[in-house]
Amino acid sequence: MAARKLVPTKFVRAVFGDFLRESGLEPTITNAVPGKVDFELDIKKQHTNRLKILHGGTIASMVDLGGSLAVASQGLFATGVSTDLNVTYLSNGGAVGQTIKASAICDRIGKTLAYTTVTFTNEKGELAARGSHTKFVAKAWGGEPYTTDKPLFEGDTEDN
Repeated sequence: MAARKLVPTKFVRAVFGDFLRESGLEPTITNAVPGKVDFELDIKKQHTNRLKILHGGTIASMVDLGGSLAVASQGLFATGVSTDLNVTYLSNGGAVGQTIKASAICDRIGKTLAYTTVTFTNEKGELAARGSHTKFVAKAWGGEPYTTDKPLFEGDTEDN
């Protein structure tokens, strides 16, 4: 498949599709612009702890994924590797059948490191958690931004 240049939203979803093929987490991207990606997760039993609320490990995984997608929103298909990940839990994220919303921002991207912030809001509108994710991106640079030869995300077309 030949490499093609995509608009940021479709590019981020192509990167996301690549993650999904290798991951068990299945959030939905609701918006993507350069530097910011919004997504949400419909909470299922496998996302909860024994208290039947959203597991902190699920949120930590979403910080990792969200930070990577925020880097991708800057045009990098390879999003580097994690060097630091921190999560602060502020309130209950939700229970089975509810949805948690997240917003991931690429605060700064340089030649070597990218810094991201991910915030989570529960269905009550409360800030449930916030995370920071630092990524080593030095080896991710190269090629034309927003260009990939990977399959498009399900339902996307090459029309911009």
